[in-house]
Amino acid sequence: MIKEDTRFLIVGLGLIGGSYARALSKKGYWVDAIDTNPDSISYALEQGIIRRGATAPDPVLIEQADIVVFALYPTVMIEWIRKNQSLFRPGTLLTDVAGVKCHVLNVIQDFLREDLEFIGSHPMAGKEVYGVRNSDESIFKIANFIVTPTEKNTQEAIDTARQLGHLLDFHTIVELDPATHDEMIGFVSQLTHAIAVSLMTCNEDEGLQNYTGDSFRDLTRIARINEKMWSELFLLNRKVLIEQIDSFTAELLRMREMLRREDRTALEEMFIHSTRRRALFDR
Repeated sequence: MIKEDTRFLIVGLGLIGGSYARALSKKGYWVDAIDTNPDSISYALEQGIIRRGATAPDPVLIEQADIVVFALYPTVMIEWIRKNQSLFRPGTLLTDVAGVKCHVLNVIQDFLREDLEFIGSHPMAGKEVYGVRNSDESIFKIANFIVTPTEKNTQEAIDTARQLGHLLDFHTIVELDPATHDEMIGFVSQLTHAIAVSLMTCNEDEGLQNYTGDSFRDLTRIARINEKMWSELFLLNRKVLIEQIDSFTAELLRMREMLRREDRTALEEMFIHSTRRRALFDR
């Protein structure tokens, strides 16, 4: 469990890692960080976001950490842990912020030292800007936090991950098994990004921005996308995402058929169903 003297190490000091660091430091916790970008470390030290920082794996920072949060791309995180796990003190708890879980947990928990524990977690928060300079702990207050335990996790680790979500002031904290998480994220996150990107690339009119309305802006807000991170997430969860794209395409084609038949009643029924479901999100 997290105590007053618990020491955190953030590996990857970008938007989410930086926001974790800000939130935990403001609550009085000791927070160190490792990031390959010297500017990120310098900024975080100057702003009091972290106590100590390094641009490469630092044995002292790693050995003194009680909880390590990895805010890295999934494949980078896996190799970082594989290469540096010998530096962790026995009993250290590791967690992450990755948007896919089956691949990450299956691989890491398979090779991880027996005296270490990795518990998956996913903060459903973000912005269309990147880096620690844009970090903002307030993004957690309206967001969901998902803990993804496996049969290899202890109840103490699960409880600690949930406690971390509470400390960061997430709006809702839930548990999902990794497969269900990836299925749900394939729909509510990855498919929505796929739709937003497709909307921005299916019409090449050079003056589009001059006569679009709020609805288009709202739908495409997330189309300003980190190409390296999201291509990795899409590919790691590609089976689920393909199924979700097929399901969405089928529904869009169902609407197309209503239009072809000039079936106003069917369209209105679809709109009513949509409005009712969307209202559940505003409670």
